[in-house]
Amino acid sequence: MTKKGGKAARKARAGEIVSRLRAEYPQAGIVLQYGTDWELLVAVILSAQCTDKKVNQVTAKLFEKYRSIEDYASADPAEFETDIRPTGFFRNKTKHIIGAAQKVLADFGGEIPSSMAELLTLPGVARKTANIVLGNAHPKAYASDLDAGIAVDTHVNRLSRRLGLVSSENPDKIERELIEIVPREDWFRLTYLLIEHGRAVCDARRPRCAECLLQDICPSAFKV
Repeated sequence: MTKKGGKAARKARAGEIVSRLRAEYPQAGIVLQYGTDWELLVAVILSAQCTDKKVNQVTAKLFEKYRSIEDYASADPAEFETDIRPTGFFRNKTKHIIGAAQKVLADFGGEIPSSMAELLTLPGVARKTANIVLGNAHPKAYASDLDAGIAVDTHVNRLSRRLGLVSSENPDKIERELIEIVPREDWFRLTYLLIEHGRAVCDARRPRCAECLLQDICPSAFKV
């Protein structure tokens, strides 16, 4: 799957896609459950290669057991690994979460950073996680941060390519390509609209093109 049409055509298609999906999924947004900015960061780190449903099941108990950032910073790694094991990649996630807690306490006074540059200094935080955390925890900062962009998860990756908006399979390159054709005011929303549509219709293995409200503008319709 490659880009379809020039930049102007792709920009127009992207605008139409956002318009239709906004009407179809007016409540699109984050489904991870959390109570604080720190819990948001923990949940997003845990969501790597794991479903949001499973993460919410795990964090329901995790957030009861670990109440403060200090609790995470001083957590026993082996015990924490057991606590988050169902989310997969639990060893790396444990290292990242405990390390992030320690850095937030040491360098940011226990507060989640409100800039992309600072968020990206935390263990386990790459651009996808930073965009999600900044956009949800600090929406005003996200809107004005010159380093902010579009969170590219597996659904955004798949759908943006199927829809002919981008050509790369690399998340960072996909983000840059999308930024060129999507208005900034739609960056944050686009992620959740594509996630919703990916879950509901544009399945990874069996997309239901006959049911898709984008079939007439999708270059991959009935071809996947």
